[in-house]
Amino acid sequence: MSLPELRLRQPERSQVVLRAESPEDLVPKDHPVRVIWEVTGKLDLSQFYTEVRSRQGQAGRDATDPRLLVALWLYAATEGVGSARELARLCENHRAYQWLCGGVSLNYHTLSDFRVGHAAALDALLTQLLVVLVEQNLVQVWRITQDGTRVRACAGSSSFRRRDRLKVLHKQAQAHVKELKARLEDPGQSAGLSARQRAAQQRAALDRQQRIEKALSRLPELESQKLARKVAKDKAPKLSELRVSTTDPQARVMRMGDGGYRPAVNVQLACDPHSRAIVGVEVSSQGSDAGLSEPLRRQVEQRSGQPVREQLLDGGYLNLAEVERAEQEKVALYVPAKLPKNPDKRASPYEPRPGDSAALQAWRQRMSSEQGQEIYKQRASTIETINADLKCHRGLGPLTVRGLAKVRCVVLWSALAYNLLHFAPALLG
Repeated sequence: MSLPELRLRQPERSQVVLRAESPEDLVPKDHPVRVIWEVTGKLDLSQFYTEVRSRQGQAGRDATDPRLLVALWLYAATEGVGSARELARLCENHRAYQWLCGGVSLNYHTLSDFRVGHAAALDALLTQLLVVLVEQNLVQVWRITQDGTRVRACAGSSSFRRRDRLKVLHKQAQAHVKELKARLEDPGQSAGLSARQRAAQQRAALDRQQRIEKALSRLPELESQKLARKVAKDKAPKLSELRVSTTDPQARVMRMGDGGYRPAVNVQLACDPHSRAIVGVEVSSQGSDAGLSEPLRRQVEQRSGQPVREQLLDGGYLNLAEVERAEQEKVALYVPAKLPKNPDKRASPYEPRPGDSAALQAWRQRMSSEQGQEIYKQRASTIETINADLKCHRGLGPLTVRGLAKVRCVVLWSALAYNLLHFAPALLG
């Protein structure tokens, strides 16, 4: 049978179709994006409005409502979107994001600037959310678990340079800034360039010079840290081997979960093991977790207004001086001891030692007891799964921003989205 003899329904894409549809019809009534929008209406977002300069009766275009931008980034984090360009594309092509925008046009510059431009407001928002949950007895902080996870930084491995090379690059950057300024001021050489293009070239040159200066200023701090570690281990330091990134001076080469070494930052999270709420967030350029437990514990107490009485940590946090200080503050640390390297002396690390203080004796007894072991099991089953959730599903993947301040904002968005997903019914009720 030949094709012309068949009767078929075929697509006709040139046919004009009129549809009566409003943005409200883009998503069903029970869609999760509606929950995010309703929750943002319940939160105090006043700090996000302080920098809005558009006023009634004054010239200029209207500003984008911060509530819309907050809702967009929170919903993006719940969907694992961690890129401003990807979010801008979704706002044009995805029905849920179109519903949120409600006809408001957005570009990735606006989204990117907002994402990292309200650090204090984001921090206050996490505190506000935690206070509400504590008041409703949904979250308790008397026992918290803490863990650190390395997140790939926005810095190439080849961007790390030693001191001598940094000095050479700094001189080249300074010379380039002067040469560029002279060229742009010459009408003959800058003909055809708009004022916007001139400003962009100057900004790029100055930005490179400032990043190299920051890298040079980081070296003394890193040298002192390495010297302290080497002295503690009775080794001769080799400070000339230190390298700093010219693109992200605060990133450090760290050992990742797969055993490889890459530029990264150390993200510290604390949670309530019962409700699984994230109650503390911090970011560090330190490769190890040593010394990072006390600051986060105090942050949790400050956010919640409640004392922490038990803190569960992995062995990387162990510091006997911190165990004693915590005991003085009436905080019981659950942290395993390190096994001796000598296989002939593998006695239990929790046996009493000569010279142990009362705090250390209490810690050893606590960790060797069955009750202590049962309590300590809560650490891996809670905070480590939360770390995995944020990295796999909440947009905390390889970073697209530079500097610890901006990275902290990204982590806060992911933590807020995680908490909202778990406690949205209580917040709306």
